[in-house]
Amino acid sequence: MSTNFFQKPTQSPKHNVPQESAILTDLDPRVAVHYGIPSTASILAFDPIQRLLAIGTLDGRIKVIGGDNIEGLLLSSRPLPFKNLEFLENQGFLASVSNENEVQVWDLERRCITSNLQWESNITAFSVIYGTHYMYIGDEYGFLSVLKYDAEEGKILQLPYHIPANLITEASGISLPDHQSIVGVLSQPCSLGNRVLIAYENGLIILWDVTEDRAVLVKGCKDLQRKDDKVVDSPSDVKHEQFIDTEDSEQAEKEISSLCWVTSDGSILAVGYVDGDILLWNLSIAASSKDQQGQKASNNVIKLQLSSSDRRLPVIVLHCSGNRSHTDCEGQLFVYGGDEIGSEEVLTILNLDWSSGIESLKCVGRVDLTLNGSFADMILVSNGSATERSDISSLFVLSNPGQLHFYDDSCLAALMSHPEKKYSVPAIPYPGVIPTVEPYMTVGKLKLVQTEGSFSRALSETVSKAKDTTMSSKWPLTGGVPSPLSFAEGNGIKRVYIGGYQDGSVRIWDATFPVLSGILVLGSEVEGIEVAGTNASVSALDFLSSTSSLAVGNECGLVRLYRLIGNSDEMSLHYITETKREVHNLHGESGAQCTAIFSILNSPVRTLQYINSGGRLAVGFESGRVAMLDISSLSVLFFTDSLVSSSSPAISLAMQTFPTPSILDHSENRNETEKEVIFILTIDAHVVVIDSTMGNTISSLTMEEHSTELTAISLYILEGNVFSERSSENPLLISSQDPEAKTEPSQTNAHNECDLSETKSDTSAQAAYLGQSFMDSLVLLCCEDALHLYSLKSLIKGENKSICKVNLEKPCCWTTIFKKNGKACGLILVYQTGLIEIRSLPSLEMVGESSLMSIIRWNFKTSMSKTISSSDKGQIVLVNGCEVAFISLFAFENEFRIPGALPCLHDKVLEAAEDATVRLSQSQKKQGISAGILGGIIKGFKRDKTENSGVLIDGHKTIVEHLEGIFSRFPFSDLSTIIPDDLEFGLGIDDIDIDEPAPVTSSPPQKSKTERKDKEAEREKLFEGGSTDTKPRMRTAEEIRAKYRKDGDASSAASQARDKLVERQEKLEKLSRRTEELQSGAQNFADMASELAKTMEKRKWWNL
Repeated sequence: MSTNFFQKPTQSPKHNVPQESAILTDLDPRVAVHYGIPSTASILAFDPIQRLLAIGTLDGRIKVIGGDNIEGLLLSSRPLPFKNLEFLENQGFLASVSNENEVQVWDLERRCITSNLQWESNITAFSVIYGTHYMYIGDEYGFLSVLKYDAEEGKILQLPYHIPANLITEASGISLPDHQSIVGVLSQPCSLGNRVLIAYENGLIILWDVTEDRAVLVKGCKDLQRKDDKVVDSPSDVKHEQFIDTEDSEQAEKEISSLCWVTSDGSILAVGYVDGDILLWNLSIAASSKDQQGQKASNNVIKLQLSSSDRRLPVIVLHCSGNRSHTDCEGQLFVYGGDEIGSEEVLTILNLDWSSGIESLKCVGRVDLTLNGSFADMILVSNGSATERSDISSLFVLSNPGQLHFYDDSCLAALMSHPEKKYSVPAIPYPGVIPTVEPYMTVGKLKLVQTEGSFSRALSETVSKAKDTTMSSKWPLTGGVPSPLSFAEGNGIKRVYIGGYQDGSVRIWDATFPVLSGILVLGSEVEGIEVAGTNASVSALDFLSSTSSLAVGNECGLVRLYRLIGNSDEMSLHYITETKREVHNLHGESGAQCTAIFSILNSPVRTLQYINSGGRLAVGFESGRVAMLDISSLSVLFFTDSLVSSSSPAISLAMQTFPTPSILDHSENRNETEKEVIFILTIDAHVVVIDSTMGNTISSLTMEEHSTELTAISLYILEGNVFSERSSENPLLISSQDPEAKTEPSQTNAHNECDLSETKSDTSAQAAYLGQSFMDSLVLLCCEDALHLYSLKSLIKGENKSICKVNLEKPCCWTTIFKKNGKACGLILVYQTGLIEIRSLPSLEMVGESSLMSIIRWNFKTSMSKTISSSDKGQIVLVNGCEVAFISLFAFENEFRIPGALPCLHDKVLEAAEDATVRLSQSQKKQGISAGILGGIIKGFKRDKTENSGVLIDGHKTIVEHLEGIFSRFPFSDLSTIIPDDLEFGLGIDDIDIDEPAPVTSSPPQKSKTERKDKEAEREKLFEGGSTDTKPRMRTAEEIRAKYRKDGDASSAASQARDKLVERQEKLEKLSRRTEELQSGAQNFADMASELAKTMEKRKWWNL
């Protein structure tokens, strides 16, 4: 495709399609790699089984962090904040609610939204039932709804079960003002999803039983006026207060702002209020008294105040961790808010003890944890597996901007051991894979590595030794599965990312796959020698993989040369200044070695460029001077004077080989050689062409037009053969386009085109072609406000007339050339507005555009232009604060788009292992299974030995099926049976289709068992769970309306009733005939049951 790129428009479009259309089609920007925490991070979620942490942002992004340097970034279609974020634990899905009330479910394996549902009203509360795919939603009108995520269909479904506020209040016997929003909804622990706690804005708390459709508990502000209520016996910094009786007119509603469970069995609830109060409600008495429906039980209420001030902050966040080692009677309450307005921002930790009963609860300790930045969110982390449920005493704290700290149990123990009110303990900071702030990154480079070289193999060995050293041993996140490709043998390092820092250090990572691994850390100091200025900020980098050479320039004008693969036998360091040369013999191990330090000019280094296959190094300084260093002799070949009178910084270097006049004239004198020239660009658009061997000036010209000063960005040499049309008459055209070109990829401030001197011309035809290529080559000058295209030949002659000029509507800050199939085919421009533009070469026509905001939700900052780097395949690396992003712009770029190259954010093996552990744990509790919901479910089945064993093994599945039956019906409808999906809700005799009986034949035992269970279930559904033992009960008006309400007028209703009576009579007659047939076949069923029992007795336990 690329061979037809720069076709003229006049040619037939049927056979030669311009490359511009191909570029537009190939443009497919995506974030291939993302490291760091966004500065807009605002909310946390944690999966205790998969050990994954999710961080939601204010701009519609979700950061997922696991172990082994595995991180992922999820982007929603709209840049909106998240109100809620929760994992569907151990299922590979993440649920979120946006600020515009869109419920989203994310597939972690596919890294995208798998389903979304737009909610019509404002969602004010959201909760996922633990271990299931069911979700509670509370809205601004007090309406409680249930959602289900169907993983097979990949859809969010709204289930029939929903409770309007008026139904709850009528069933509870209380009154509720209109439009009271639900501010909290929590599934009660140990209730297996049967009970949900609903908190309303005005302070009303209702514990609702979804199986019985009744309020188990109702609590509100009136419960605070009981004389027998007591206050907590707390330290001096927690206020004592005695509840007293007040008149009804003095009762004020207390608006709820947060809530959490204090105990693991859901018997104690902590509620935070807008006025700064914290109330601990004892729910154990009401929970055991089912006959007290909708009535207030005389249980205790404990009140905590963190400050005696009348003006206190709302209690925004409440979390509690219990201590199971002390019979669940001790715990720590984590509070954000509740302190005096204007006080220092802290996270308060209260030690609670209720071993003598909730009425004697005491606060035995308090610590205020100083935060690193303003508080955003916090979440508790279990130290054990989900089944063990050990002490939850570790926590993550998220603060602004984008700071994540982890406090393990030892940190918290150290906190509580100090009596000081405010104490700062060293937390474990987020161990960023690529540090950008501490230390501060100043320069970044993305470089290709020749895979066939020894350097790639040596680096691979270094990476294998250096893996797993980034993460702290105490860091709790271990989730995710690395890509199998990263462990495959024979995969050498193909790409490295190099970062230079403000402290003078340099770090190198393996960037072959989307999970980066650290390779080397080069400090600024060199052991055995002291050199002033080595710890200055790194300002320029260049790397050449063929010789494993790294050049580092800093703000003090020092240039350090490293050989990354060396041995201990050659440890010598050369220190070269303007006046002297020193050689120091050093002792050390094999590996990266600093071979030379050049201190020849007290001016910051602005650009570095290896030329002549690494034999020389060109150095451009802030003062506008350029030095040429000889790498083999470690000496200075020449030093230019200031290129322009204004001493404008040299910002870009480009090297080109051009033929001598004898070659251009097709001379047969083979003693003539080619010349290497260097094009030097200063920031004021001054171009100087010099001889790379002697430093002689060939031409010097200023690109100013009409006395308008230009601000240059970069300069590129576009070889002439790149733009020649495909021609069968010139076989050398194709052979000269080796994509691995003994070239290095284009970078931030310098573009090193193919070194044609490395391709030796053995024939006069090759020499002639080389001369023609030079004649056709172009020079592209990129400035802030315009693009200029010049003939290379004219610049050599000192002519500055451009052959093409494109004015830019917005100021540009960075550019690079990208290639396809080894040929330069386009120009990438990044504007100060964050817009990314793609232009064709050499026509410079715009063929595509995108933006940082649409790709990664970034606003461009001026400092970002110093760290932008790229490869020649359209891969761009950007740094923004704490974030580092590798962006792949084109679909034809395959390095970061290989299927299976990305690590998986969900471990299916761990999911299966955890499920097996849960089933084993349930089977070990066989004796106690009769109590609770599981026992109730099992009563509906045939109670033989084999069936009970199956229920125990699939206990979790049974609970899910039970919840499906609850939520697949309307409230106040019959719950005697679990209704499958293929039957309508509210099934009665009028809704059953009775077919004529089929002949009864003998069937295998397992088939007969299935048929028997189906018929028993059908009979239960037919009679709606009724039996002779049950007594009729009075139905409420709401139940009757919900079951029998029909649309239409009275006449149509009467007609429907008459038709139903006729249909009922027919069905009763069929039932009578069916009963007789069943009686005649009873003996057959008895024989089959006996045969089944004998068969099951012979089966081993592993067959069950």
